[in-house]
Amino acid sequence: MNLNTSQLLEDPLANVRTAASSMLINRKPNYSLEQPFYNDERIYQLDLQEIFEKEWIFAGMSCEIPSKGNYLTLNIGDNPVVLVRGSEGVVHGFFNVCRHRGSRLCVTEKGKVAKLVCPYHKWTYELDGRLLFAGSDMGEGFDLSAHDLKPVHVKVAGGYMFVCLSENPPVFEEFTESLDHYLEPYDVENLKVAAQTDLIEEANWKLVIENNRECYHCNGSHPELLNSLQQFDDTEDPLATPEYKDLVARKQKDWDEMGVPHSLKYFGKRNRMTRTPLLDGVVSMTMDGQPACQKLMGRITSKDMGSLRILHLPNSWNHWMGDHAVVFRVLPLGPQKTLVTTKWLVHKDAVEGVDYNLENMRKVWDSTNDQDRVLAEENQRGINSIAYQPGPYSATFEFGVIDFVNWYSERIIENTQTT
Repeated sequence: MNLNTSQLLEDPLANVRTAASSMLINRKPNYSLEQPFYNDERIYQLDLQEIFEKEWIFAGMSCEIPSKGNYLTLNIGDNPVVLVRGSEGVVHGFFNVCRHRGSRLCVTEKGKVAKLVCPYHKWTYELDGRLLFAGSDMGEGFDLSAHDLKPVHVKVAGGYMFVCLSENPPVFEEFTESLDHYLEPYDVENLKVAAQTDLIEEANWKLVIENNRECYHCNGSHPELLNSLQQFDDTEDPLATPEYKDLVARKQKDWDEMGVPHSLKYFGKRNRMTRTPLLDGVVSMTMDGQPACQKLMGRITSKDMGSLRILHLPNSWNHWMGDHAVVFRVLPLGPQKTLVTTKWLVHKDAVEGVDYNLENMRKVWDSTNDQDRVLAEENQRGINSIAYQPGPYSATFEFGVIDFVNWYSERIIENTQTT
């Protein structure tokens, strides 16, 4: 039998889409997902196609590519992507794939180039993706303009860079406009990455996110984190105490006087942001609660800024204090393997060993990340058992997990039905 291209491209996940959508439509509310959603290769491929190839994905910070020619790469499933700073400060996004024979163009995570040059056969592209040179052996009639790099959608907001691989990305403007507003005080373009870690967790990406969306486990697992972190982040939390609400009122008055945004904002079940106090008397996520960096960010003048918490599903959570920020990016590597990247940001002029000590800055989240890795991996091992069946979430302690699982279910159902 001879196969043509259209036959080869027929949807190999058609039956999986139908089965997954049916399971999600009929699932028991406020319960965890059926086992295949956490360990099945076919569902993992469905997640890549219907979530990571269709939704806005956090890629990196714009301060990581500060000048013309700086680039950053990442892999979204099997799709290599490159973000590059072009003329007049514009950030361009492309599939990191040469239009000649498909080799990757940029093979390091970060770098700086004058042009994008394929290391295989030296095809050369302008920073805006235009093919400039393909050698003299392609023939006189070769059309350079028909072989530009394939673009990906890019949005830069509040110093965050998001990409969407879909030809028709979802509406995102309400969130990005708010992100610009909430992060304006930090002047994010003039920050730098002081440290980065890449942690591979042997667990499904959804388990990594679920673990992040609740602090039910914090008392028993995160002693370093609880030196500074409140276990709730807004006064509407059913567990919020009167003491916490009083602290919030006092701190919000201070932040209002500084002209710093703090109100809790939801964007459906997907995104949220809020500034909330750390423990009373604590100003930073360090072991002693004191600043990790003596040089504050942007126009911030007070060390006591609490934490601006930003959630972006499917792949990021963040903490912004007065002295430094910690941003997290989650990328799936397999049905039971996830890459968690953590970046610590400081003022670009802060000097290591003078303004900040890296070990002090990293201690809390290095410890917390490793503890979370163990929790997620043990969760995965249990879910793989024939004994596993969906279990109930707590409406008080795990409402954030409920929101995430509901968002995921809605996106899979809607995206599979429109594929």
